[in-house]
Amino acid sequence: MAANFWTSSHYKQLLDPDKVDVVQRLDKEKGLTLEEFRLIKIHMSLQIWKLALYVKVRQRVIATAITYLRRVYTRKSMTEYDPRLVAPTCLYLASKVEESTVQARLLVFYIKKMYAGASSSDEKYRFEIKDILEMEMKVLEALDYYLVVFHPYRPLLQLLQDAGITDLTQVAWGLVNDTYKMDLILIHPPHMIALACIYIACVLKDKDLTTWFEELRVDMNIVKNISMEILEFFEYCRLDSKGNILIPEDRINAALNKVAAKP
Repeated sequence: MAANFWTSSHYKQLLDPDKVDVVQRLDKEKGLTLEEFRLIKIHMSLQIWKLALYVKVRQRVIATAITYLRRVYTRKSMTEYDPRLVAPTCLYLASKVEESTVQARLLVFYIKKMYAGASSSDEKYRFEIKDILEMEMKVLEALDYYLVVFHPYRPLLQLLQDAGITDLTQVAWGLVNDTYKMDLILIHPPHMIALACIYIACVLKDKDLTTWFEELRVDMNIVKNISMEILEFFEYCRLDSKGNILIPEDRINAALNKVAAKP
């Protein structure tokens, strides 16, 4: 693992925003819209979270898996790389990279359990171990074998302590979790994402850290822009009473059926 973000492959692979949310040519030919593309990425990120709860992996594994998923689709089409298989494969790969290995057979078992009895529980989700192992090779190739991912969690805790506002840890940590429903990790350095989450937490809890932010000598325009992206995301998404994102099953199935087919 690279010890320093600024010398890591993660830093070197940060992308411009206009290079991230782009529907690949093959997907366009299948009629996939940009909104559907975003919807699938959100849905599959949530599926990784759900599957991870079954197999009980650390939060860092989940975050790395979602980063892999989102990075894959900046380079490859969903037509070529079925999201329903890429999502669990990214979790499998991330578990190995983050030294919290989950057996492929366990993932296959829980995938079937997750979709048992659901209307979407058909051939499209009946993957076997060999499917995950084969897709793992394709995902590695799509990632150019660059597997190092730095996350905002560590800088978040350090910054909260430095600012003397550790009482905001739960709120800010939850906001960091929410950023993985977006592509921010592919665009911004982790500490800037952490600062944006602290900024929002301060606004929500009515804490004035203006002086502290000024002393950091970071570009506050970037911090505020990231904050706005996070807030706009929640305006874009429908939430239930617990704050969970609601995605109508018929919409996600319609979008997936345009591009994805079981190998």
